[in-house]
Amino acid sequence: MPRKPFVPGAALVVAAALAAGLTACTGGSGSDGEEGDAKSGGTSTSSQAAEPGRYQTLPEACGLPARSSLRGMLPGDGQQLSRDEAKKIYDGQPDITYDTDRRVGCRWTRETTAGTRHLSLDIQRVVSYNAAVSDDSKAQGIYDTKAADAKIPSGGNSSPSPVAPSPSATKDTSKGKAGDKGKGAGTGTTNSSTDEKGKAPSGSPSGSSTPATDPSTDPSAGLSDSTAPRALDDLGDAAFLNDKLVTADSGVHRDVTVVFRTSNVIVTLTYDQWSTDKTMLPESQELQDKARSLAGELSESLSE
Repeated sequence: MPRKPFVPGAALVVAAALAAGLTACTGGSGSDGEEGDAKSGGTSTSSQAAEPGRYQTLPEACGLPARSSLRGMLPGDGQQLSRDEAKKIYDGQPDITYDTDRRVGCRWTRETTAGTRHLSLDIQRVVSYNAAVSDDSKAQGIYDTKAADAKIPSGGNSSPSPVAPSPSATKDTSKGKAGDKGKGAGTGTTNSSTDEKGKAPSGSPSGSSTPATDPSTDPSAGLSDSTAPRALDDLGDAAFLNDKLVTADSGVHRDVTVVFRTSNVIVTLTYDQWSTDKTMLPESQELQDKARSLAGELSESLSE
């Protein structure tokens, strides 16, 4: 059988057609890939990303409270401290964290013969890894969960008492004591005199403690409308205060917690007083006033 003649030009045409087809397929694939990258955080998405939070780092927690504030919150029963003892108490014990740009904390404790006071500070910087959710919104969600867990009434339920100024706090303290049941004996004691003398007892039978009937059957003993758990209007972007009375085999203690959010940072301050005498309740108003005053101080420090 005779062979068909070989035509070089025809081969070239076929080769060119195949190359064009391959190029078209490759180009289409590249286009799809670029579209996928854009949806997962490309240029078009980043231009619409939510604003980052104000805070990119965190301060050293133990150095935030003023030494004078710590003295007022951790009073003794008249005992004199040596320089080393004072340093150990007021320098605080830092929490162990693995990323100090995301979370820091510190704890202070002062024990006396009458009882013990504890102060703890936790500061969390929230980062949202969702481009559609800002750091602030993510932090607000975490704050809302904390408020819900504490069963804080939502919105506009803060008391008229001030957050930070100590003169006003002293005035409100006297009002709170007058309104609370069974507190007549402690009405004449103010926070300012307590801080100056440094002799406020920690759960002692006199001064800031209040006789109780039975704390185990009355967990809200000593609380009035102005001292009950509530939202706070004048602290950070959102804030609440919680107050719990807890009984234990070793005694009774009252825990006051203030939580506030400022931008993408959430601060949790816990202040408690233990009493070995279960018939004497740690007084709520004094603890709340001091906790709120320190929270206001911390909010100002973070805003600088």
